[in-house]
Amino acid sequence: MSKKREHWGDRPDGVLLRDLDSLHFITGIIYPNRCDNEAYISERIDLTNINAFLEKKNAANPEYHYNLFQLIVTALVKAITLRPKMNRFIVNSNFYQRKEVSASFVVKKLFADNGAEALAFLHTKETDTLDTIHQYIYEQVSECRSEKVDSSTGAMDILNKLPRWLSKSAVKFIMWLDKHGRVPYDMIATDPYYSSVVISNLGSIKMKSGYHHLTNWGTCSIICLIGEVKDRPVFLGDNKYELRPTVDIGLTIDERLADGYYYSKTLRLIRKLLENPELLELPLNEKIEY
Repeated sequence: MSKKREHWGDRPDGVLLRDLDSLHFITGIIYPNRCDNEAYISERIDLTNINAFLEKKNAANPEYHYNLFQLIVTALVKAITLRPKMNRFIVNSNFYQRKEVSASFVVKKLFADNGAEALAFLHTKETDTLDTIHQYIYEQVSECRSEKVDSSTGAMDILNKLPRWLSKSAVKFIMWLDKHGRVPYDMIATDPYYSSVVISNLGSIKMKSGYHHLTNWGTCSIICLIGEVKDRPVFLGDNKYELRPTVDIGLTIDERLADGYYYSKTLRLIRKLLENPELLELPLNEKIEY
């Protein structure tokens, strides 16, 4: 992420959109809070092709196996790369175009009630493919499960150790800095709510996909929840169906970014990528027909 402002009004992480149509310009002013503008969408994906693809990719028995989560992450960042309005955010009633496509998720260090959590943050490039993202996730997960504390968690630990009255005042001041794009970079370097999309793999803890709210803190405009893989009936036409492995994906999106038609095409693209996972081996910026 660039740390320099290129023009007056830009932020370190986004370029101010100065040529908005009047509807979107006014919308950002009369509906200033991200949490008041949530649109929730649920998609069910047939995993037949994905499972066959993963079996082929893992036939060589790599040290870190390819899995469904990595494919979904890659599909999301490729869709955001090809659909740039999905990479916008609104802060202080202003629209910004984010300077990079990023994704974040929480890594559980130990699957136990008292197991600690760490924050993973992926910075992508337009030339990235499934293979490079697979390696990046491996590195991030390995680092998160080590004893190392990520920078954002470290900053929160410091605030938590201060006297309560002082920490509350400090947090309120930081929230003011957040509104104006001036939070110190090290404090938010791994903050998931400063990414293009936050992803939560609820299936890994045997939970269904569902709704998750956005936040007014940070800049994230998309949250994706991945549910548990289950066999469900898939209708094939002519009153025929068969049980196939499927996964439900829930997306909460800031509806102010674009119109319903733009969202519809984006969802079609995500479905296309997941139902044809070989497309994820192409660079993120390579266009496809859908």
